[in-house]
Amino acid sequence: MDWQGQKVVEQVMQILLVICGVVAVVVGYATESFRMMMMIYAGGVVLATLVTVPDWPFYNHHPLKWLDPSEADKHPKPQVAAVASKKKSLKK
Repeated sequence: MDWQGQKVVEQVMQILLVICGVVAVVVGYATESFRMMMMIYAGGVVLATLVTVPDWPFYNHHPLKWLDPSEADKHPKPQVAAVASKKKSLKK
């Protein structure tokens, strides 16, 4: 799963859980049944799990292109910025 796929999965999960929660509260209130409300919400959690947990192919529309190890050696590695120089300038 790529980065955009992870973003979509999280949005789908949140939307499904909110919709199932609202439906569960409305049905539970209308039927005056706490058990019915919990069963509907539990069904929504199972549905959200089945939709979001497996690595479905439609979540991988933007695959990452990794460098070969031989190509990685040709590119310089980024250097870590010196933190000590920032601390000295803050004290002045």
